[in-house]
Amino acid sequence: MTSTTNPSGAPAIQAPKLSMWQVLVCGAAIVTLSMGIRHGFGLWLQPITQAQGWTRETFAFAIAVQNLSWGVFGIFAGMIADRFGAFRVIIAGAVLYALGLAGMALAATGLLFTLSAGVLIGAAQAGTTYAVIYGVIGRNISAEKRSWAMGVAAAAGSFGQFLMVPTEGFLISSLGWKEALLVLSAAVLLIVPLAFGLREKTTPGAAPVKREQTIVQALAEAFKYPSFQLLMAGYFVCGFQVVFIGVHMPSYLRDKSLPPEVASYALALIGLFNVFGTYAAGALGQRMPKKNILAGIYFGRALVIAIFIAAPLTPLSVYIFSAVMGTLWLSTVPPTNAAVAQIFGIQHLSMLSGFIFFSHQIGSFMGVWLGGYLYDRNGSYDIVWLLTIALGIFAGLVNLPVREAPIVRTPAPAVTGA
Repeated sequence: MTSTTNPSGAPAIQAPKLSMWQVLVCGAAIVTLSMGIRHGFGLWLQPITQAQGWTRETFAFAIAVQNLSWGVFGIFAGMIADRFGAFRVIIAGAVLYALGLAGMALAATGLLFTLSAGVLIGAAQAGTTYAVIYGVIGRNISAEKRSWAMGVAAAAGSFGQFLMVPTEGFLISSLGWKEALLVLSAAVLLIVPLAFGLREKTTPGAAPVKREQTIVQALAEAFKYPSFQLLMAGYFVCGFQVVFIGVHMPSYLRDKSLPPEVASYALALIGLFNVFGTYAAGALGQRMPKKNILAGIYFGRALVIAIFIAAPLTPLSVYIFSAVMGTLWLSTVPPTNAAVAQIFGIQHLSMLSGFIFFSHQIGSFMGVWLGGYLYDRNGSYDIVWLLTIALGIFAGLVNLPVREAPIVRTPAPAVTGA
């Protein structure tokens, strides 16, 4: 237990931090469910569009809105979690997730589908994924283990992808696409009891935590700092690449006359190998510059995609691509968020991570929407594949100049509250 002094001079006892393993187990389980379910959305593209008579652009636009909604709501979810704790945010996210999945199943028009699959699920993901969970990790786990812990949480989300994609494929094939969504709507509510494990304790009557900066000061500092802008640019590319591949690759493989199970196995392999990639990226972030890890990941993605589209397409080539790409899939997440914590500290970590993630989601919007738009007009995904390569090279280059040293601030009186 530690004590601080409140403005009246009386000591305010702060509650002890959550245990590291409690944070990791509950946080990892939440990310597993949240990220695992969304990773399989590409499996619904053809069943839903064929059943409803919609174009691929209709489905892709809804998922694009989902990613944009996730980014927008993620900023505010991060602010609330930093100020009041993550517990309420996670509960709200779980409820919205259940409503959004049910809405996907019951939507009769493209507009209603976009509101449920897009707006509601995007808001739900903002409250149940990395920015909020990483804020809890940052506040409760020491800097010496922070990057590693973020890697563990990201690896859990990757395991969720490996676990949930074949599960979702099985549910679709055995129950039908609509019933499968309703089952997932009920299953995602398991996040609610897990949220209690991340309920950060407060002591009644304690003074508000003293902060070095207000929210406005923290944002002004970050957006003026070139390295923050470079991290945002790199994360834009990350979103473009992974969401385009995750949503459109199943249909791309079907268009090439590969059996439907190849897509399910491919997405599952991405999730499985992402477990190793994200854990390795988090562990390496404790030992080497995070900017070098990020640059290597983006350059590696560009090379892997180039080889994939140039080589003959077979189930084996798809599985090799998925395994290698999976290693690089979400491995950007731990070093990016750890770099933000290292540069700016942890007081506004969820909020700043939310802004960087908003850039990721703008990229996600562009990747998934352009995939559907250009396919409907050209009958192929070739242009978007080439864009993913060019953007990977760009992201690798912009991460190299990032400065990771903690920012030096002029001492100022502490502020209370925001």
